[in-house]
Formats: sequence, C-alpha cells, structure tokens
Amino acid sequence: MSLFLDLNALQSVPVANLNRDDLGSPKSVTYGNAPRIRVSSQSWKRAIRHGVELDLGEKAARTRMVPVKVKQALEAQGWPADLATFAGAQVAACAGKKGIGTEREGHTSVLLFLPESGITDLAAVCAEHREALEKGLGKKNPGQLLPPDRIEEILKRRTASISLLGRMLAELPGANVDGAAQVAHAFTTHAAEPQRDYFTAVDDWTKEAAETGSGHLDTAEFSAGVFYRFASVNITDLVKNLDGDRTAAHTVLASFADHFVMSLPQAKKNSTAPHTIPDLAYLAVRAQRPLSLAAAFETPVPAEERRGGYSAATRRALAVYAQNVNRLTGDRNRPFHGHASVATGEDLTGLGTAYDSFPDLIDAALESALPESGEQL
Repeated sequence: MSLFLDLNALQSVPVANLNRDDLGSPKSVTYGNAPRIRVSSQSWKRAIRHGVELDLGEKAARTRMVPVKVKQALEAQGWPADLATFAGAQVAACAGKKGIGTEREGHTSVLLFLPESGITDLAAVCAEHREALEKGLGKKNPGQLLPPDRIEEILKRRTASISLLGRMLAELPGANVDGAAQVAHAFTTHAAEPQRDYFTAVDDWTKEAAETGSGHLDTAEFSAGVFYRFASVNITDLVKNLDGDRTAAHTVLASFADHFVMSLPQAKKNSTAPHTIPDLAYLAVRAQRPLSLAAAFETPVPAEERRGGYSAATRRALAVYAQNVNRLTGDRNRPFHGHASVATGEDLTGLGTAYDSFPDLIDAALESALPESGEQL
C-alpha cells in the first residue's frame, strides 16, 4: 500500500493575472454552474519546481535547446562555429539507436528534461570524438559519430525534481519517469470573472509643450479571488524514484511542501505584485489514496453579509466539508492531519491539529510520513 502526503491551501490573491490563456485573459473554468478564475497546474508546478531546485542546488532544464547549448559550450572552448553546430546536431542524432529529430535553429523536435550539468558532459563527449566529428563535417549522411549509449545515459539522468515531477520522453527507452507528485489546477472558491483595465503610458519627452495625449494606450484583463489549491505526493513512489534513499526523500518532500505553500506564479508580477501567502494550509498523510477537498466549493462560497469578503467563509466551508469527509471515511487510513491558519480564533476542528506556523505543520506531517525510525513507510 502506498503512502501519500496531501497538501491543501486557501490563498487570497488580489488584482493579478497569474496564468493567461491564448488571448491574454486569466484562465477560467465553470464549476458548480458558476464561472471561476483558474490557474493551471503547469503554471504553479513550474514555480514549485524552480524553488525545489534552488533549495537542492540541483538545477534541471526542460528544453528543446540542448544542441544549441552544446554548440555554445564548444564555441566557448574555441571550436569553430560550423564544427560546434555540427557537434550539437550530432548529440541529438546519436541519442539512442534512432536519435532525436531536430528542427530549424537546431532545436530538438521534443522537449528534453535533464540536469543542467548534462550540457557540460555532452560537450566533453564531443571533445573526446572531435576527430570523428571533423571528418564527418559537411557529409550528407555522416551517421552517428558519437557513442549512442553515452549520449543516452546523460540524457536519461535524473535530478530530485525529475524524480518528484516525472519526465516523458518516448524517444529514449527507459527515460520516462513516473512523477511522484500530482498538482491540481487552482480555482476560486466563489464565482469570479476577469475584469478589464484600460491604461495609458505618458510620453515624458514630447516635442512640443502644447502636445497632449498619451504615448501608448491599451487594455488588459485581470482577476482577483480566493483560490483553493491541492497537490499530493506519493511518498512510496518518491522513495522508489530516489533508489530507496529515505533521507533524500525527506529533504525533497520538505522542500516541495514548503514551496507548495509559499510559491506564486510570476506572470505580470511587475504590474500587479500580488505577493500574498495562503490564509490556511491543511496537510494530511493518507495510507490508501489521495483525497482532494475541491468538492467543498462545488457550491460557490457566498461573501459574508456584514463584512464582505470570501476568505473567512472559505475557511469555514473547507473545515465543515473536511469534517463530513472524515465522518464518511471513519478517519481510516489517515495517520496525520493538521492545519495552520492566519485566523487563530476560528473553529477549524475538521482540519485536525492546529499548528502555529507552516514550518511546524510541515515538520509534523513529515515526521508522521517519514519518521527517523523508518517505521511508517
């Protein structure tokens, strides 16, 4: 049986456009017959991943530019531009038995996900086989001039974030990694729609003092609301992806939990600065399956009658729904659950033990899921 860490957060976000659609509008979804503002899982997951990689000092890159980066590394070592370009293309052509296709400007036809240090190692392989590359330069069908097994081994390397979030690369057998983390799309707990903003920019250096008008005018769309966020990590799979290293799994899981709570997508940040933190975080360790509490908001939360606002009403709705879920499940297969909230006087008993801070909550959840004694997992 697998063990899971479920992470829930409620976060009030003011004027922002955290995640845009193809027209530049905030993404949306209809849920419970009401329009909601949505932030895609990919958007928030990217912010979390960058934070985890920074914590661990283990950067990875999801990119199509591996041949270009190899070319640039070789040019920095003094290689002629044409030979460096050819070597970069050979890296893709020699990836496995069939190679990976390249497109214009030397980009691979698919996204690769590998440690950034892999570029240095790929360039080193090219340097070892420079003579073969020089002989093949200019040939119409040069074949594979680099050892496919070594190129494949480098492209298939993992970092902790790859073990956590997974990798899809059908072109290289054995390169796929089933991620241990699942991240849901965030959505507002109440009805919400984008709002338009008309703005102008003044030209500071107009030629004539009498000249009026703006240098630029346009419209943009923004939104605001209280978001429900959910993610779950299969701790058993994470330990497996990390070759059984429980200490590494504890470190990665702690970093993921911290950045799940504290991260924020960076779109339009300079013009909106929506740098809030969650009003509430609720963590649960489950031994059967993940359990999202999103259905607590299938009926949109109404604003409070006297004071207005959705935050307090949202916290209460989550606590009531969680209490009912606990009743239905009989609190089975859940060795831990607890919360930390901005409001200390509210009745949130449905959300387990109250902790003073997010770090205290995360530490308690991890001690339950991955105790030092090693008994739980």
